[in-house]
Amino acid sequence: MFETLSDRLTSVFSSLRSKGRLSDADIDATCREIRIALLEADVALAVVKDFVARIKERARGAEVSQALNPAQQVVKIVNDELIEILGGETRRLRYAKTPPTVVMLAGLQGSGKTTLAGKLAKWLRDQGHAPLLVACDLQRPNAVQQLSVMAERAEVAVFAPEPGNGVGDPVQVARQSIEHARRQQHDVVIVDTAGRLGIDQELMRQAADIRDAISPDEVLFVVDAMIGQDAVSTAQAFMDGVGFDGVVLTKLDGDARGGAALSVRHVTGRPIMFASTGEKLADFDAFHPDRMAGRILDMGDILTLIEQAQKTFDEQEAAKMAEKLVSGDGFTLDDFLEQMMMVRKMGPIKNLLGMMPGMGQMRDQLNQVDDRDLDRIAAIIRSMTPGERAEPKLINGSRRARIAKGSGVTVTEVSGLVVRFFEAQKMMKRMSQGMGIPGMPGGRNKAQKAQKAKKGRRVSGDPRKAGQIKSGAGAGAEETPQPRGGALGNLQLPPGFDPSKFKLPGQQ
Repeated sequence: MFETLSDRLTSVFSSLRSKGRLSDADIDATCREIRIALLEADVALAVVKDFVARIKERARGAEVSQALNPAQQVVKIVNDELIEILGGETRRLRYAKTPPTVVMLAGLQGSGKTTLAGKLAKWLRDQGHAPLLVACDLQRPNAVQQLSVMAERAEVAVFAPEPGNGVGDPVQVARQSIEHARRQQHDVVIVDTAGRLGIDQELMRQAADIRDAISPDEVLFVVDAMIGQDAVSTAQAFMDGVGFDGVVLTKLDGDARGGAALSVRHVTGRPIMFASTGEKLADFDAFHPDRMAGRILDMGDILTLIEQAQKTFDEQEAAKMAEKLVSGDGFTLDDFLEQMMMVRKMGPIKNLLGMMPGMGQMRDQLNQVDDRDLDRIAAIIRSMTPGERAEPKLINGSRRARIAKGSGVTVTEVSGLVVRFFEAQKMMKRMSQGMGIPGMPGGRNKAQKAQKAKKGRRVSGDPRKAGQIKSGAGAGAEETPQPRGGALGNLQLPPGFDPSKFKLPGQQ
């Protein structure tokens, strides 16, 4: 969504890094490029003016002039202003003191309200709530059936007493749903309302009537992030006609320029609360302004990546697998397949890599990443016998031919997978031994330590010292420490010096 804007801003900041000091001309040129980048991203003109004015004001102050690295300070200013324009802090859903919490969805037809209702219901169910979907879109053909299908996929309940397709009173359905939720002990009610192709009086009147009938705790305006400037005018019309508490952006995975996300919050003053980033029910989460700003400036989104990993990986299984990786023993192709499938559940590999900092400069390489490569690897491993997965050294030429035929790949691909697996095993063993790096645990293995113990004490190459050591060892006397030169040279103790006269720490 923000690829064009991200590329443009990244190129602007790269030209600043070579400058040790920024002049007024450099600041003006940078602000001009930022203004062009935002306008090309379809951000509203009024938003662009305010945004650039704040950056210019802060960039000319002591905040930048006294900084050790002015270019990085300018990047920080732009990041701070992006976070502010996107809402500042993450806005959480407000829950009613007495259940159920009523959430009403409003927006134009085609913005994705019904699909988003299912995503929001699943998101709430994963957090331990018991949501109820309410079908109040009785105008659009098959809208009620679509919501019922979404409820079944999200494994939540649905309240749809009317068939829809122009039949039924949506206000009455909304009013009845609250009592139904109380009887069935649902703590959240999500009301899906009807939309129109454009703003009209009938749409606004029906939405206002439903709002008055159920007194929702949250009214969320659902906006398609791909419609550009129309999103701003539509949001303003809903704000004036119905009013809403938060914004939900859909279709953020599209190829549009994304200016609506930067404009809606500034124009309406209402925060962006949720974002939908795909077609699957799991492609939905709370909107974090700081993380979105980091993505736009190619700083990555590590926190979201960690959260996705925590949702996907089981802690006990992860700990067990970590022990195998550290020890280097017992890691089989079955374990490799299990880990690969876990990563696959987190989402497309391209999206996961895109959350890493600096990946915006490798977009061409990311576009070549194909998740089907993982599927081919999985097919190769699943075509092996349990014995071959546990001990890949058993895989000879005839076995490789059989595995290749069973998985639909070439023998070369099977051989390449086996070779890479052996290399990974060697690398894990080296890591478990510290790789010979001082300070790392396991720097020497037990065999090396035992071998060193057998060698015993080394004899000095100096014949005089060697004779002293041998004679001392034979008489059972302790070895006299030889004075060493330190920072002050070969410092000799004065005659008659007795250290026992001094009460050192630990002495009585």
